[in-house]
Amino acid sequence: MIANLVYQESMDGTSDSNTRFNAKEIPGAPIDPLYGLVAAYEADKSDKKVDLGVGAYRDENAKPWILPVVQKATEIYNNAKKDHEYLPIAGLPEFNSAAQRLVLGADSVAISEKRVCSFQTISGTGAVYLGGLLVSQFTAQPRPYVYISSPSWPIHDQIFATVGLPVRHYPYFRSDTKTFDLEGMMQSLSSAPKGSIVVLHACAHNPTGVDPTKDEWKKIAAIMKTNDLFPFFDCAYQGFASGYLSEDNFAVRYFVDQGFQLVIAQSFAKNLGLYGQRVGGFHFVAEPGANSQSTTTNVASQLSLLQRSEISSPPIFGAQIASIVLNDPKLFTEWETDLLTMSGRIKKMRKCLKQELDRLQTPGTWDHIVNQIGMFSFTGLNCAQVMVLRERWHVYMAETGRISVAGLNEHNVAYFASAVDDVVRTVQ
Repeated sequence: MIANLVYQESMDGTSDSNTRFNAKEIPGAPIDPLYGLVAAYEADKSDKKVDLGVGAYRDENAKPWILPVVQKATEIYNNAKKDHEYLPIAGLPEFNSAAQRLVLGADSVAISEKRVCSFQTISGTGAVYLGGLLVSQFTAQPRPYVYISSPSWPIHDQIFATVGLPVRHYPYFRSDTKTFDLEGMMQSLSSAPKGSIVVLHACAHNPTGVDPTKDEWKKIAAIMKTNDLFPFFDCAYQGFASGYLSEDNFAVRYFVDQGFQLVIAQSFAKNLGLYGQRVGGFHFVAEPGANSQSTTTNVASQLSLLQRSEISSPPIFGAQIASIVLNDPKLFTEWETDLLTMSGRIKKMRKCLKQELDRLQTPGTWDHIVNQIGMFSFTGLNCAQVMVLRERWHVYMAETGRISVAGLNEHNVAYFASAVDDVVRTVQ
C-alpha cells in the first residue's frame, strides 16, 4: 500500500507520470456516519432533542459522568507530581500487567506460563489496528479472510481493509426474532477456510446488545477449534453486560482454557469513562506448548517494531489513571461499584422504555428492549422511521435502528417512547 505512494523514477531519471503521487486525483471520502450524526445533533436548536447515537455513558441529566473512582485516581496522580517522560514502546508496564489480569483473570494459566505479551494502545481502535497489522505482516499471500459479525461495529471492516486483509461476514442477529443467530453463525464458521480470523465481541455486542450464552460460546469455540480458526476478541465493554468485570470476560477465559492461540483488543474508554484519553491494550496469547514462551517473545519484538513505526510510544496520563485504579484493591472495589451504577441505570432505562411502549400499546413486541444487554439496543426501527424521528421529533440515532440506551433518562424516556409510537404507526 505504501509503495503505491512512492514517487517512481525511470531508468533515465525522469518521472513516470502514471505512477507518481498526485493529490488532485484523490476523491473525497464520505463523512463518518457517527460523527455526522453528532454534528447534526449539535446543530439542532430544539430544547427537546435527544442524543441516542454516541456510545458514551450519560447520567440522569444527559451529561458526561466522570467516575468518582477516576476523580480519586486523578487526585492521587496529581499529588504524585509525576513527570511527562516517554513511556516504553510497549507502554506503562504496571498498566499492561493489570490489563492482562482483568481480561484473562488473575489466575490465568496463560499468564503464569508467560504465554502473554501486552502492549498499551490508542484505545480499542488502536488495539484492533495493531492486531490487524500483526496478522497482515506475518501471514503469507493470499491473506486469510477476516470474518466479522453482521452487523458489527462499522470500523471493524474499515480497519481490516486498511491493513490489507479481506473481509467476510457471518450471520449474528436475527431481525425477525431480534435474537442471536447461533445457527447462522455456526454454519458460516463451519465453511470458513482454515486459518481464517474470526472477530468476536467479548461481551455487550455492539450494535445489537445480544450476546451468546455460556453454552453457546462453548459451541462457537468447538467449531472454531475443529476448523482451525483464529479468535480475535474485541473487548470494549467489559463490565457493561452483566455489571461485573469477572463475568464479562467469560468468553475470553474459556477460549484460553481451550488452548487457542488468540489476540484481544481491549478498551477502557467506556468502563472507566476515559473516552478522550484513549486508553487501551492489545494482548497476544500463545497456545500451550514447548515453544510458547519463545513464540511470545518473538511476537512482542515484532509488535515493538510495528508500534514504534506507528506511534513510537503511547500516551501516559490515561494509562496512569487506569493503572492506579486497576492496581489499588480499594479503588478497584470502588470501580466495581461505579460500574454497577452505570450498568444498573442502563438496565433501568430499558425497563422504563419497555413500560412506556406497553402503556402506549405501540404496535409490535418490545421484549427485546429488556432482553438485550449492555449500552446498545437494536430497536428494529428501519431507516425511514429513524429519519422521521430525527426530522419530526429531534431524536438522533443510527440509521440502523441502534440506540445508545445510556442516552435515555427519566426526563426523556417517555418523550422518546411517544416518538417511537408515532413513527411505528405512521411510517412503514
